[in-house]
Amino acid sequence: MLAFLGIEQSLTGRCWVGPDAALERLAEGLAQQTGLPLAVARVLAERGVDAEASAGFLTPKLRDLLPDPLSLRDMKTAAERLVQATVAKERIAIFADYDVDGGSSAALLLDWLRGQGHDATLYIPDRIDEGYGPNEPAMAQLAASHDLIICVDCGTLSHDALAAAKGADVLVLDHHLGGETLPPALAVVNPNRADEDGALGHLCAAGVVFLTLVQAGRVLRGMQRAEPDLMAMLDLVALATVADVAPLVGVNRAFVRQGLTIMARRQRPGLVALSDIARLDGPPNAFHLGFLLGPRINAGGRVGRADLGALCLSARTPEEAVKLAAQLDELNRDRRAIEAAVRNEALAQVEARGEAALSWAAGEGWHPGVVGIVAARIKEATDRPSVVIGIEHGIGKGSARSVPGVDLGRAIQRLAREGLLLKGGGHEMAAGLTVREDQIAPAMERLAELLARDLENRSSTGEMRVSGLLEPTGATPAMFRQLEDAGPYGQAAPAPRFVFANQLIDSASTMGESHLRLNFRSSGSARMEAVAWGAMNGPLGPALIGAKGRRFHLAGKLELSTWGGRERLRLRLDDAAPAA
Repeated sequence: MLAFLGIEQSLTGRCWVGPDAALERLAEGLAQQTGLPLAVARVLAERGVDAEASAGFLTPKLRDLLPDPLSLRDMKTAAERLVQATVAKERIAIFADYDVDGGSSAALLLDWLRGQGHDATLYIPDRIDEGYGPNEPAMAQLAASHDLIICVDCGTLSHDALAAAKGADVLVLDHHLGGETLPPALAVVNPNRADEDGALGHLCAAGVVFLTLVQAGRVLRGMQRAEPDLMAMLDLVALATVADVAPLVGVNRAFVRQGLTIMARRQRPGLVALSDIARLDGPPNAFHLGFLLGPRINAGGRVGRADLGALCLSARTPEEAVKLAAQLDELNRDRRAIEAAVRNEALAQVEARGEAALSWAAGEGWHPGVVGIVAARIKEATDRPSVVIGIEHGIGKGSARSVPGVDLGRAIQRLAREGLLLKGGGHEMAAGLTVREDQIAPAMERLAELLARDLENRSSTGEMRVSGLLEPTGATPAMFRQLEDAGPYGQAAPAPRFVFANQLIDSASTMGESHLRLNFRSSGSARMEAVAWGAMNGPLGPALIGAKGRRFHLAGKLELSTWGGRERLRLRLDDAAPAA
């Protein structure tokens, strides 16, 4: 495979790989047939979209892509039981996970129930004291005072906990990988149950909840009762889909595209407050959901009060939402400080260990609320599946993050079946585990062994894919909007990465402590700005900070910013290489 522009080793040590000749021919043909810019046609070609299907792909409609809710097992039972409880004014409790997906799922149900003139008890377990998912004391307590308990984004593997909910019906609306047997619940709606075909396995929990509410709406219509406006709730589904790193394919594309449109109307007090405190400029996009809003919502569950995120998302008044958003923002700052300390220690362990198949680290007293995000950072730094474990009183609680093509959730479940873990589960890209301290090393050795085969089939870790060439004169807001129509971009749908070749660096400076800002131009007068977040912590920033007056090939993704009412494009710089 030929290196793009001949760049076999960039400033970050990677080989640039461009589209192959066959894909480029497809893209050129698409551009001619549709009149789309070549950059947009390349995205369609990469997604396998032909000219006939291009219009539908660029304007995904939920009505065209929404699956029949009844294609999921137990859906009929779950929807009918939910409606029955609502109509009869039964006592309902919602047991949710403490992350964005769990909080969004809980807020969806709370919104829907309020639209029926009904309320519910919200229960989100404390990460440190109770851990992930339903536990026996909590379920027994809820069952004593409620008729129906709905577990969202959890519960599929909670056999003992659900058995403790005596006297109450339990519905599980989840997406985590199921085991060989189902827990004792009235209904388990989960596209990743062992007896499902996996066709909807890309849904996050909020997507499953939304489908359940669609079916519940059908039941209400059959009873000639009014139903809440589900379309107005798509902002929550979009948020959860992106923040939970669900693949942006199929109906998930429509969820996110239409959810972002709903969010832009600024009708949900919680999301308005979070957007304002995060200083979100311009219309929301998938990047904002994943990197500005998501971390703040997660902060409550990580280092503070577990239910703050769900309460903020379901806040009824702007005053309540602003107060909750401020608490989450402060907790997010605390989380960053704790995360930095754990990350530095964990990276030192990983570098010292030097294992090829798995990056893992464990430490006494590491805050369990940040091990997941540290695992994600280590995965990004090493391009390998990563596990980070915090140890307290001889027990390790850890989080794991995977790379595309490596099913981490199944491997973690296998470790649990083999007795190396006290418990463990998750999905392909993320998982959690509990392990005795003396079993950490053998468990990680076995996990590396299980993952090695999948890793053999991945492309070289030293490669960086690029979509093609672009000039500053061609990077216009109009072209960017057409690129956005081919999105949203995220997991399983990467944003196009363009190369600006042979660019003259006009200026280079730091922003804050670790970021880099460049101004560059080609031979003409058109200039662009580039920003490289965190670049001063790696090889890219130090190599470019003194680059004024020199020429480089620059690779990155486009982003649109608004300042003083004017729109401009800039490059989010990923890599660079000296121009010969």
